[in-house]
Amino acid sequence: MTTIQAGTPASHAAPDGVGQPTDPAGATGRLSSWLANTALNDVPPIVRERAKHLILDGIACALVGAQLPVSRLGVKAVTALDDAGDAALIGWGMRTTSPTSAAMLNSSFIQGFELDDYHPIAPLHSNSLVLPAMLSAAHRIKSVSGARFLLGAILGYETGPRVGQALGSLDMLSRGWHSGVVFGTLSAAAAAGTIYGLDGAGFEDALGMAATQSSGLMSAQFESMVKRMQHGFAARNGLTAAALAAAGYTGIKRVFERPYGGYLATFGQGHHTDATAIYEGLGAQWETQRIAVKPYAAMGLLHAAIDAALRLRATGEIVVGDIARIDVYMAEAAYSHGGWQATRPLTTIGAQMNVAYAVAVALLDGSVLIDQFRQRRINSDDVWNLIDRTHTHHEKSYDVLPASQRLTTRVVITVRDGTIREQLVTQPRGTGDHQLTNADIVNKFRSLTHRVIERRRQDEIQKMVLGLETLDDIAILTDVLTPPVNSALS
Repeated sequence: MTTIQAGTPASHAAPDGVGQPTDPAGATGRLSSWLANTALNDVPPIVRERAKHLILDGIACALVGAQLPVSRLGVKAVTALDDAGDAALIGWGMRTTSPTSAAMLNSSFIQGFELDDYHPIAPLHSNSLVLPAMLSAAHRIKSVSGARFLLGAILGYETGPRVGQALGSLDMLSRGWHSGVVFGTLSAAAAAGTIYGLDGAGFEDALGMAATQSSGLMSAQFESMVKRMQHGFAARNGLTAAALAAAGYTGIKRVFERPYGGYLATFGQGHHTDATAIYEGLGAQWETQRIAVKPYAAMGLLHAAIDAALRLRATGEIVVGDIARIDVYMAEAAYSHGGWQATRPLTTIGAQMNVAYAVAVALLDGSVLIDQFRQRRINSDDVWNLIDRTHTHHEKSYDVLPASQRLTTRVVITVRDGTIREQLVTQPRGTGDHQLTNADIVNKFRSLTHRVIERRRQDEIQKMVLGLETLDDIAILTDVLTPPVNSALS
């Protein structure tokens, strides 16, 4: 194991077998070796470019989320408990907490309004994991180049979805786990481990310590605020795992393949797992390119229903006042996660997780963004008139579709005269063949952030992120992200 002193990245060099994973042929060993030995030049230019735009999207979400009421409450509570440190909080103009607490809070900002990315097959929100962990690691290491930061993001983007697919992908949501928090510690550890410069053995240790800190209950989506913070727990835990590994602290070896107490064996009880998904295609098939950027401020598994509702609205054949019944047919994970019966009072988080609410505002407003999740809109009678007429169904035939079509949703509207109109969406906007382009992501960044920062700051952030490889020190970007922002709800 290569050890480091604070502020100094570990070496990738591993002479005479030192620094190699315990079992280089196993799933943990293969992933650890790949993480340690991959350089930015090994990543195709198209993947690097996509990754920079994903980072830009994550930063947009952080700036929008930083001064939300739930974020303010989180900052107040955490900094009261942990006020020793000088790590930066995005959009706050303050450096008064530790790197671990900063990672947790910055993550909660990215998750703050449900606008951040998701992986459509192995659901997790990658930016809320990798960016906060890397910013905090870079704060400790000092002088981390933009190129190294970009590499860390890509390796984090690659790790979480692969682990998630090995663990059964959407099955974790169906069983009630907050899947992104279970997979996400590994993303954060891979990203932060890149900043620390871990070797193969170091990554194995970091992954082992990240895996044992994985957790997260999806019941957080109902009355609580903690859904916003749970990816932050994972970002903090992955960061801690990488820091421990960098110091020479030994983690669980072969954590993915252990039959007793291993990650897949334990979390995968009750459904199929596949360790080969962790390493097959590494360096050839890029999960970074499958990460979906959201066009709507709602849980990703609802986006097919939103698309269907917007298409029905666009036909001009639906008069909302004439709707007698709405039926929504969904696969198991989407139904379990978003098909529950909404009742008043409904929180913002609950509204963003509920398909009946999302379909209602799509039909009424033609938009599902920030304004649709203000409390006055959530409490509106016209919305609840449609929610009360909405019926959700688990369509079992959708559960056996190819993975790329597992978000398939059908919305059927019956009007008072008995006429039926319906739309079937197999791949929602933002995923698969309907991904947002890089230009779309830039437009989203500017559209979202114009409420909270001035144009000059928008320009500066955009230029730095899209030219990330040219930055000598990521601290330059951190300095631009840290000053206070306006409230997105003002």
